[in-house]
Amino acid sequence: MMPGMNPRKMQQMMKQMGIQQVDIPATEVIIKTADKEIIITNPSVAKVNMMGQENFQISGNVEERELSTAPDISEDDVKTVMEQANVSEEQAKAAIEGAEGDLAEAIMSFNKEE
Repeated sequence: MMPGMNPRKMQQMMKQMGIQQVDIPATEVIIKTADKEIIITNPSVAKVNMMGQENFQISGNVEERELSTAPDISEDDVKTVMEQANVSEEQAKAAIEGAEGDLAEAIMSFNKEE
C-alpha cells in the first residue's frame, strides 16, 4: 500500500479500478527453472486479479539452490547392469553414470568394448 493513505480508501479505489487482492497464507514458495530452484521462505503472497488477469506478488527470504544433474541410481539398476553385462558393481555404477541413467546404453557400452 501507499504510505500515508488510508488502507480502506485504497481498497475502495482498487475495487473501482477492477483490481481485487487476496492474501494467500503460504509457508514456502518454490520456483523451478531448468538449472536451479528459487526457494522463498516466510513468504508474503498476494494474488492480484486485474481485469481478469491473475498476478502474484511474493516477498520473503530468498535462497537459490542448484539442481543436481546426476541421475538417481537405484540398487536394482546396478544389479540389472551387473547381470546383463556380467561386470562388477563399480563398473556397473560407472557405466550408468556415464550413460546419464540410461540402463540400455550402459549395458550396450560393455558390448561395444568386446
